[in-house]
Amino acid sequence: MNRAGIAPWLALPDDGSSESRLREQLRTQALQSYVHSVDPKSPDYLLWQAEGQPLVDSAYFTSALLRAPQTLWEPLDRKIKNRIISEIQGLRRVATPYTNWLLFAAMNEVFLLSVGAQWDPIRVDLTLRKFEEWYVGDGWYADGPHSHYDMYNSYVIHPMLTQILDVMDRTGARFNALDIKERLATQIKRMQRFGEALEHMIGPDGAFPPIGRSLTYRTAVHQPLAFLAWRKLLNGKLPEGQVRAATMATQRKTFNDPSNFTSDGFLTIGFARHQPSLGDVYSNAGSMYITSESLLALGLPTSDSYWSTQSHPWTMRKAYQGQEFSKDYYIAT
Repeated sequence: MNRAGIAPWLALPDDGSSESRLREQLRTQALQSYVHSVDPKSPDYLLWQAEGQPLVDSAYFTSALLRAPQTLWEPLDRKIKNRIISEIQGLRRVATPYTNWLLFAAMNEVFLLSVGAQWDPIRVDLTLRKFEEWYVGDGWYADGPHSHYDMYNSYVIHPMLTQILDVMDRTGARFNALDIKERLATQIKRMQRFGEALEHMIGPDGAFPPIGRSLTYRTAVHQPLAFLAWRKLLNGKLPEGQVRAATMATQRKTFNDPSNFTSDGFLTIGFARHQPSLGDVYSNAGSMYITSESLLALGLPTSDSYWSTQSHPWTMRKAYQGQEFSKDYYIAT
């Protein structure tokens, strides 16, 4: 199951609370799962040798390790680390279409870079250059040479592009003429603008429009807002109390129906309840947990201002209650 969304929460320090004890248990299970995931003799060995989809899944796998390296990577012994590195490098055999899939390959390469393993800078360079070409303005990227009216800017593009640039900046890797620091600053500004669009789409009751094909990822659509909150990058147009109130309203609206879960407590295929007709060829029980990408802000401690600041009505609620709200202006960056 995808744990990239809760990786920052798993990395919080223990404090003796009931939540902390649960976190400790899940952290232990997460580390055990990494061991089994690369053991060919284990029934839980992942489908690394298959074609296509494993590249997608691997990017969320490496994303979790990048978000919580001291918690999820460093405790692993050298044998397991080497096995993970080998499996990730082996996925270079997967042909990458010119879509958001370029980011999956680049995510894996910057993970390898971050742990001191052999990495391929050409795959990263190509990805950064193509997405600069595919930027269509006002915080939105096309998904390949053509724009898609779906939410892959949320599920993949903005968060992974930012993570890739962040690793490049932190490691000081230099292999092309791109100014990484400048590019990262621009990308953050673009994600903030995209976050404004997401916040404006949240209805007065928390409902979010069912846009695009991967609706079963549910609240993962708000991953950019959660990412910005976790990294303390929300700007003046996205106040913490307003973002928290809006995104929590969507969580409650989405998961209110009990049929979102099986009798064993696992997520079902659906958008706001069990709706199996929304499944796609790549949909399975594990992929439903991409919705956890909306939980990145849980990586902030309870003392953080994101949790303690006063709640504020979000844009749609203000608009329909007759309150003053900020006008929406285009950015050309």
